[in-house]
Amino acid sequence: MSDDLKNKTLNALLWSATERFSLQGIQFVVSIILARFLLPEEFGLIAMLAIFLAIADSFINCGFGHALIQKQGATHIDECSIFYFNVLVGFIVAALLSLAAPWIADFFNQPQLILIIYALSFNLIFSAFGLVQVTLLSKHLNFKVQQKVSVISAIASGTIGVTMALKGFGVWSLVIMHLSNTVFRTSLLWLFNTWRPSWTFSFDALRSMFAFGSRIFLVGLLNAFFVNIYSLVIAKLFSPMALGFYIRAESLQQLPVTSITGVINQVTFPMFSSIQDDKPRLKRALSKALNMMELIVFPMMVGLAIVAKPLVLVLLTEKWLPIVPYLQLFCVIGVLYPIQLINLSVLNAQGRSDLFFRVQVIQYILVIITVLFTYRWGITAMIYGKIVYSFLACYLCAYYTQKILGYSIIEQVRDVIPSLALSGLMGIGVYAVKYTSITDELILLIAQITTGIVLYSSMCYFCRISSFMEIIKLIKSRGERNV
Repeated sequence: MSDDLKNKTLNALLWSATERFSLQGIQFVVSIILARFLLPEEFGLIAMLAIFLAIADSFINCGFGHALIQKQGATHIDECSIFYFNVLVGFIVAALLSLAAPWIADFFNQPQLILIIYALSFNLIFSAFGLVQVTLLSKHLNFKVQQKVSVISAIASGTIGVTMALKGFGVWSLVIMHLSNTVFRTSLLWLFNTWRPSWTFSFDALRSMFAFGSRIFLVGLLNAFFVNIYSLVIAKLFSPMALGFYIRAESLQQLPVTSITGVINQVTFPMFSSIQDDKPRLKRALSKALNMMELIVFPMMVGLAIVAKPLVLVLLTEKWLPIVPYLQLFCVIGVLYPIQLINLSVLNAQGRSDLFFRVQVIQYILVIITVLFTYRWGITAMIYGKIVYSFLACYLCAYYTQKILGYSIIEQVRDVIPSLALSGLMGIGVYAVKYTSITDELILLIAQITTGIVLYSSMCYFCRISSFMEIIKLIKSRGERNV
């Protein structure tokens, strides 16, 4: 990797990490406060609509955002054409979702969903105006502006949501919080970013990116459905409360995983795209990115599974205790997710959206099979099925990476074994803390987290784990620059 690209990537990684962690931190605090004042079923009502909102978002973007990042030498006409397309489809999809509101409410037997859908339809329109802005910022590895926008929006909308929850607005606290976040975010993107559309549009520009973008769109559309199929089945067969428990457990597990993988993947996709023709170099970059992800994700998931009960009691109170076994099972999925994500990123960067689409379709078939075989035994059985699916998906995603770069699943596993082994040793130490004389849940939680951080960091340092030493070096260099 050239020094210029390396420095640009590391700088982007730093700003992306700052944005993601600050944003996730704010959202985490807000969600904890809301969980204390709202009921599980109120979260479940919003979760019932996740699949419909995700599908709507897929239609608005249609994969052109990824195509714009991947395309070398994209023009202003390309950017404007995508912008106007996004806005037009945003209005159309919002209208269609509103028309479908009574049917959706009847499907779940929840009449109050009608007004909620009407309100959240506006979210799609506001979001459409900011898609190209975000895409261009990401393409140019400019995450500093995105960090400002995300943090300000999260604080403002979170304040509104918490205030409404305290005043007894119930599920509408969540609805208005989502709406206000999108309004603030889109407005600030236009305020801080200098890009503006001109009055120009070209069907040829869209057509030139359609081959790549259409496959990404189909994958996104299918992904929106199949990622949320568990929520759909639980909402239909069980209750809003059961769905609320499931969603809360999943979100607690996903918070650290998506924070880390999101940061690295947000930077690596543009970087992988820029070196797509140099396969040996791309293989080295992929190995480094995977190691970086798992260096952090492994200990987080091991630790989270062990401290699940005191964490729930301290943060969410006893009414959320049923999520503990769900959360522990989700941690297994969290360990496997980075392998899937980073391999798919390589396929996109190579412009192989055909392979990306093929992989995703096979994954969706596996999802259907696991759901059909497990739903009758309840939510816990469905999560076990999801774990089996995750193992199969890891192998599948790595299969084509081996074909393209010669980087097999065996090599990938071998690369991350040191982090996994040290995480296991750390987990033993964290688990042992519960056998001390500590009885207060808060103190126990703090003691376990502290033990885990100290143990893992010390072992990584003394074993000279390469990814860990790079992080230390990066932090030191940034500190010296600020002095």
